[in-house]
Amino acid sequence: MSIYWTASEEIMLPCIQDKYLKLDLLSGDHSFGHLISGEVKVIIADQTYILKPGDTWFCPRNQLATFIKYSKDGKPYKSVTISLREERLKAYYTRHEPVLTPCEGHGIRRYETHPLLESFFGSLLPYFELEEGIPPAIVSVKLEEAITILRTLDATIDRCLANFSLPGKIDLVDFMEKNFMFNMPLLKFAYFTGRSLTTFKTDFKKAFAVSPQRWLTQKRLELAHYQLSEKNRKPADIYLEAGFENLSHFSFAFKKHFGYSPTEVGVGS
Repeated sequence: MSIYWTASEEIMLPCIQDKYLKLDLLSGDHSFGHLISGEVKVIIADQTYILKPGDTWFCPRNQLATFIKYSKDGKPYKSVTISLREERLKAYYTRHEPVLTPCEGHGIRRYETHPLLESFFGSLLPYFELEEGIPPAIVSVKLEEAITILRTLDATIDRCLANFSLPGKIDLVDFMEKNFMFNMPLLKFAYFTGRSLTTFKTDFKKAFAVSPQRWLTQKRLELAHYQLSEKNRKPADIYLEAGFENLSHFSFAFKKHFGYSPTEVGVGS
């Protein structure tokens, strides 16, 4: 069961009491969050890492990432999560000159424990007790505070926050090889490669000589098989990471493709 206390549409307190919940984050907004309890496995194209209670993260808009959120030590997953929307950031940067220092790398950023972060996220918790939500004027103040804290702690964040451009056309093969495990519509894959859906399908067929959906399913099954056979992991532990929505669909597709079930890897294969 998942519960979302919403102080405003931009400030949320999700509480997940199930064993786990998978979320493929494809938001057009930046996400700034602080984990209160539980645990999160974050998967991006080239790395996987774990967020623990007390960790603070920043996820850029349009960053492909899978968040698998777990209850842990008898406590539900709970975090304070803020959406930093483009219209607010544009308004902010009309009043503050961005400092566009060189930025090394992309992807999700993690921040060490800091008094500014502890004070800020702690100050938000009482607002979730208000039935009427936070007054809009206070929402604006708290979001401006969030941006200011990010800029104080991260000298390179302006290059991300002040970037309002759309994805440009990129190498389709390289992108798909790195991001096939993200379970999203083809329209999203097209968007992130800077193409219309029609152009994406045409370019994909030229590059791979097979339909996108068949290629995606095969790549995900091959990844799953590798995790089962080489890493000795269990089907229930890997199907989400491989891009499948539920275990039964994964098991059916796996047996259809390989001729034996996931539980038989290393036994019947």
